[in-house]
Amino acid sequence: MREVFQQELAEVQDRLAEIARLVAISIEKATKAFNKSDVALAEEVIADDDKIDELTVQLDELAITILARQQPVARDLRIVVSALRISASLERMGDMSTHISQLARYRFPDKVIPKSLRPTFAEMGALDVKIANMLAELLTTEDMALAEAIRNEDDKVDALHLSVFDAVLGETWKGQAADTVDATLASRYHERFADHAVSIAKKVQYLGTGDWQQPAPSEA
Repeated sequence: MREVFQQELAEVQDRLAEIARLVAISIEKATKAFNKSDVALAEEVIADDDKIDELTVQLDELAITILARQQPVARDLRIVVSALRISASLERMGDMSTHISQLARYRFPDKVIPKSLRPTFAEMGALDVKIANMLAELLTTEDMALAEAIRNEDDKVDALHLSVFDAVLGETWKGQAADTVDATLASRYHERFADHAVSIAKKVQYLGTGDWQQPAPSEA
């Protein structure tokens, strides 16, 4: 029975890594659709989100079955419970990709963001893609250096997110009301995507080291 239990735990971790890889593909396509106003690619991201949702539901069902049948304790229990929380964050990351793609679809054939902010969003999108790929690798390898790297990249996303707000609230902003709303929403989606990755990284770090990394006061 113990061998079967360990196999089930390994399957949980494998499924998390699989979902994370799909999320990384999703955000890469979403940022490309957003920046290039590629409506076909945006539609692809929106449609593929159902697969991410389906896999997270299947993973949750597996985790609940393990809890009911195996009644794990100590670290094994933390792994299963953390998997439930991680899958929820991955599902939300997929949703953020979808929201970004929906903005591209709504504004097609125009680009979502005014020209002055496009370099900022291109950089923010590239960071989200980088974070997503690191997260998929973290869930596969449990390399704790990646957890810290994800947090560092998130700081860059946060800084860009604040710069968008500074721009749309500044006196020199010439965008229309729709431009302001789109820029604000898109920036928030990018920022939340990275935040969910950091949340997952902290959970993996805790499972690997037993040290729960509390946010600094400015991050709370």
